[in-house]
Formats: sequence, C-alpha cells, structure tokens
Amino acid sequence: MKAVRFHEYGDPSVLRYEDVEQPVPGAGQVRVRVAATSFNGVDGNIRGGFMQGPIPVTLPHTPGIDVAGTVDALGEGVDGFAVGDRVIGFLPMAGTGAAAEYVLAPAEVLAAAPTSIPLTDAAALPLVGLTAWQALFDHAKLTVGQRVLVNGAGGAVGGYAVQLAKQAGAYVIAVASPRSADRVKVDGADEVVDHTSADVLAEADTVDVVLNLAPVEPKQLAGLLTLVRAGGALVNTTVWMPAPSDEQRGVRGIDLFVRSDAGQLAHLASLVDRGELRVEVAQRVPLAELSTVHARAAAGELSGKVVIVAPGA
Repeated sequence: MKAVRFHEYGDPSVLRYEDVEQPVPGAGQVRVRVAATSFNGVDGNIRGGFMQGPIPVTLPHTPGIDVAGTVDALGEGVDGFAVGDRVIGFLPMAGTGAAAEYVLAPAEVLAAAPTSIPLTDAAALPLVGLTAWQALFDHAKLTVGQRVLVNGAGGAVGGYAVQLAKQAGAYVIAVASPRSADRVKVDGADEVVDHTSADVLAEADTVDVVLNLAPVEPKQLAGLLTLVRAGGALVNTTVWMPAPSDEQRGVRGIDLFVRSDAGQLAHLASLVDRGELRVEVAQRVPLAELSTVHARAAAGELSGKVVIVAPGA
C-alpha cells in the first residue's frame, strides 16, 4: 500500500510517498481503509522533531492523527463494528497515522462517521472538534446564558467552538481577522472583534469564559485573563505557554491537552447529521502531495482546514 512517512526529523522535504506493507490488525484493533486524514499544526511540530518529549513517535513515522474511512478488517475481540462500516477517529498521537491507504486504529477511538457529508470531509472533524468540545464543556463548564470570548475564532478549532458555544445558548464574542469575519458570523458569533485594528481588551466586555486558540504573547494572555469575571475560566490551547490564573478572584487557568473520546466524537457526528454543526473544508489534497501541505503550513500560507485524500477515495 501507499503511505507518507518520514525516516528522520526535519523540514517538509523529509516526507516520502512510498510503498509499505499493509498492516494486520491485532487484538482490539480495527483496520481502516482510509478515505482521508487531515493536516493539523501538531503534525508539522512532530515532523520537525519539536514534540519528541510529549509525543515520542517511532521512526519511520506515518503522520495523520485524524482518520475517516471504512472498516476493512477486525482484530480479535472487537465488537460493535462490521466490515464496511464508515468510521471516524482521533488516533493515538504517538502511533502510526492515517496518511496511508490503510491504518490500524484501537477500536475504542472510533465512532460512526456522519452520513450527511462526504466521508473524506469527515476527516476534518475529530481532533479540532474534540478540542473545541472539551475546552468549552469538560474544562470551562460552559452553560446556557454565559458569555464566552473565543480568541482565534477564525481557525479550525475556533469555528467549531463558536458553533458549539452558540448551540449551548452562550453569547459568543469572536476575535478574528477581517478575512474570517463573515464566516464566524455565519458560525453564530454575536460580536466580532477585529484583532488587526482593535484592542480586544478595550472592545470586549467581561465574560465568563475565555478560550484562547491563538499563539499570543504571555502579556496578551495575561490581559485576556482580566476579562474573565470572578469564578470564571480561561482555557488555553497553546500549551507551550501556561495558562495564567487569578486565585484571588477564583478564575481558573486551564491548559488543554485534547484526548480521544469516541462518545464525544459520536455526539459531534450526530450534531453534523442534524444540521447543527457545520464541517468546513478549505481544500482537498491527494495523499501524494502531503509534503506540499506541510511546506505551505511552515511558510504560514495555509488557511482553513485541509483534508488529505487517500488514493481511490
């Protein structure tokens, strides 16, 4: 089968499109015929060797944390799936990824794929959708009537966060650039603050929750904390910079490390099928061209969610 792998850490040129042996599922594993994976920023960091501590992959390594595809074979002891089932999943970050024609997935990370969108596009949902859900509900404990500020609302996680917060009955303030303003309004933002021309701290009123998805400076992150009311929370996904807290006011600072959760993923898929959550795909790129996606991301030229389509999908 075809796969993209890197045999050493480095820039995008280390990615090779090559023939590898088709994997055989072991106990508790499902072999998935990949329709698509997606590009996430962490993929570039892993390839560059910057995540060897928290995500110790084995070389050669196949990237691709998200997977959408069809069940092809079942390992011993796997229940609840049948050959031919359409599935999505958030694969173990340190394991072999889905930038290939086939991938092995632990059965417990898989959920039924949404049926209302193309299977390839469903690869855009797992990692970023789970990040948004866990930030808002597992960590911030967002409830109806609360106010939430999403900093970085124009990104892939931000789009889901705005949609989910609005669905939960929150008042949503989206911080985004002009090129994303119309989209975040469609996502449900009640207010949009243009961070390129306005001072977010001056424009935004007090909120219950700040969700920071942007690589801001520590001083900026500390400033966002001042917008959070007493007893509220600041959830931060830029984990290289610890989230500040304010113990005197009872404001929690939370660093989010997303985890795979098939139950939550199944719920997100159901929201998609009910028309309550929109999956946006900016571009679909053949697997053989994955290195160009990494290169564009490294150059800051990537905008929106890119899915990587497997041969024959």
